Amino acid sequence: MKYNCEMIRDLLPLYKDQACSKASADIVEEHLAECSDCTKLLEDMNSFNIEDAIVKERNEVINTQAKFFKRRSALAGAIIGGLFTLPILICLIVDLASGSGLSWFFIVLAAMLIPVSLIVVPLMVPRNKGLWTLSTFTVSLLALLGVCCIYSRGDWFLTAALPVIFGLSVVFTPFVVRTKPVAEKLGNNKLLAVVSVYTLTYAVMMIWLGIKSKDSAGFFRMAAACSLPALTFMWGLFALIRLPKWNGYIKAATCILFSALLYFFSDAAVMAILGMKPELPKFAMDFSTSYGINNSVSWIVLIAGAALAAVMAIIGFTRKNRGNVK
Repeated sequence: MKYNCEMIRDLLPLYKDQACSKASADIVEEHLAECSDCTKLLEDMNSFNIEDAIVKERNEVINTQAKFFKRRSALAGAIIGGLFTLPILICLIVDLASGSGLSWFFIVLAAMLIPVSLIVVPLMVPRNKGLWTLSTFTVSLLALLGVCCIYSRGDWFLTAALPVIFGLSVVFTPFVVRTKPVAEKLGNNKLLAVVSVYTLTYAVMMIWLGIKSKDSAGFFRMAAACSLPALTFMWGLFALIRLPKWNGYIKAATCILFSALLYFFSDAAVMAILGMKPELPKFAMDFSTSYGINNSVSWIVLIAGAALAAVMAIIGFTRKNRGNVK
């Protein structure tokens, strides 16, 4: 061979990137025709992708750091969890020493589960931290109510628990349906799930409160009068937003008009449910009495809502016609 391998291997990176002169390239090619070792080295260099190597190294660094932080989080969670056991042990010792039984021990134990669910659980679980935190917080809160109810010899657990569940569902259901595992199962039915959970938890709460009421019939009638307009409003907006294949302006127009009409007729509907003679708001701009203010506001909402809905509908149909022309 006319040229030694060391010199050719120095030229191979330039030859591979076509950054060397023609004379150097001719020398390399002449050598490669005779040297199998340098030919194999060039093939290895061609098969090596620097971008893939960088991506691989980056992923390895990220995974290493993620494992490190997971271990640190788990360690911190274990330490904090250990600290929460101190008041539990102290209460256990005091209860045993005083001979008063373990009533306060179980109450303190259930109470400590609440901060554990909010602090320790997010540090310990690897995925879906928000969903796990909310679930354990709800369970721990219900456990505390249950323990307090048992040791107070009361029968108020469901009376307290059902409103708590309803309140938590109102605040957190929109976030729960957007978590990855829940969102994958619901698909495009997230809004339906939210409205259904609101309705179910509210209905169960009101039914139980009615059962526990001294005047169940009167309670259910009053509950229906107060609840049906709100439930109609919620489900009506859901249907208008979710079902029709209209553009956003037309949907907004129908929602505004529906809301204004429902507000205008809600008092009459409540009167009918309560067994009273339904009366529509009188058209009189009188703000001197509460009755007059209610009538005036009802007409203002109806007129303003109808006007705004008309404007939105005009814009919506105009945009729809332009789209059809195009």
